[in-house]
Amino acid sequence: MAKAKTQYVCRECGKRSPKWLGRCPQCQSWDSLEEEAVQSAAPAGGGAPYMAPTPLSLAKAAETDRLSTGLAELDRVLGGGLAPGAVTLLSGEPGVGKSTLMLQAAAGLARKGRRLLYVTGEESAAQVRLRAERLGLDLSTLWVMAETRVEAISQALAAEDWDVAAVDSIQTLTIAEASGAAGSPAQVRESAARLSALAKSRQVPLWLIGHITKEGSIAGPKLLEHLVDTVLYFEGDRERALRLLRAFKNRFGPVGEVGVFEMTGLGLGEVANPSALFLAERPERASGSVVAPIMEGQRPLLMEIQALVSASPLPVPRRQALGVDSARVGLLAAVLEKKVKLKLFDRDIFVNVVGGAKISEPAADLAIVAAMAGSWVDRPAPDATVFIGEVGLAGEVRSVAHLEARLREAARLGFTQAVVPPGAIKKPPLALLPVKSVYQLLIEHLGFKK
Repeated sequence: MAKAKTQYVCRECGKRSPKWLGRCPQCQSWDSLEEEAVQSAAPAGGGAPYMAPTPLSLAKAAETDRLSTGLAELDRVLGGGLAPGAVTLLSGEPGVGKSTLMLQAAAGLARKGRRLLYVTGEESAAQVRLRAERLGLDLSTLWVMAETRVEAISQALAAEDWDVAAVDSIQTLTIAEASGAAGSPAQVRESAARLSALAKSRQVPLWLIGHITKEGSIAGPKLLEHLVDTVLYFEGDRERALRLLRAFKNRFGPVGEVGVFEMTGLGLGEVANPSALFLAERPERASGSVVAPIMEGQRPLLMEIQALVSASPLPVPRRQALGVDSARVGLLAAVLEKKVKLKLFDRDIFVNVVGGAKISEPAADLAIVAAMAGSWVDRPAPDATVFIGEVGLAGEVRSVAHLEARLREAARLGFTQAVVPPGAIKKPPLALLPVKSVYQLLIEHLGFKK
């Protein structure tokens, strides 16, 4: 009898190899390659009927009536609620609150007369009940099933008319058709494919909760992210109460949208005004502290950026950043040294985004420069002022997108003026202070001498 062909698949990134390797050549993780059987490919064509090509103008649009989860911040990130048959992957660090968010969404759907089947593969039904009791949820409206076999879960989903289904987590499931232990690439891939096909055929929205690796990516094969319709990341530090829900992929709504929650003793509370939360404890007249309006998806948020520039006793001064790219901070420090002769080569530089938030867009460049320069001379920034703009290597200040939305949010929070790139804006909601270069910023608005 011929021996079945096998291959080795990395459980971290899905890299395939014909032989076992101690270290994955793609993600560099150790002892992560697991053996699985090679499935023979079906013959090309196969004689199956095909659907004739259709002009796009004649294609019927699918019904997109949304189900509200009862959590406005979650609905915002989803693009207005759950779409029929949509498969959503929710991932995040252990303990960040994924299961809590899922239970609260289930309770919100139940209040609207919807039935959600919560499948738990990591906990028992009794443990889920204890969490629901701590959250103060109505236990009579929640349905739970402690199961890890995909075949049994599929039978339960097909046996009754469920409005929504949730699986916690996809890495705990097993399916007979795939080889390997639970959490292996083959098991995750086949389990997700089977449940997704069932959810779409029955038009039932499906939630899949997923683990992440130590590098911060979703555990399992990369195909998992391509298979689902929406990928959400739940972010937050255990030491902080703030939680951010981001959409990195969404076939039914905008990508990059963010929802803000706060972890409390009664579960996750929605933060309707996150800008006020980020600025709640901002010190008055403090050097090195400035405010920048940042776009998170379609939503402007005001965030406080702090910088500390101090003499360094070390031969190689430190450059540390929390919430912003450290390479970007080094680049902006080099611009200050080269273009305005600000001596930073012997100074430690620390930059922090208050509240544990993360900024990835270059619109915060001008605020970072203002914070570092203000800390260097130990002089506070002008009162009630926000800073918006990208800084180039020549020291020029460049325009950014969604400027009017950023200015409206700043005006709503009580700011009266904004340092911005040059350019005409009709009827600005606050006073504009245009600057063309970093040099002009330091001379005209931060009190530096020529």
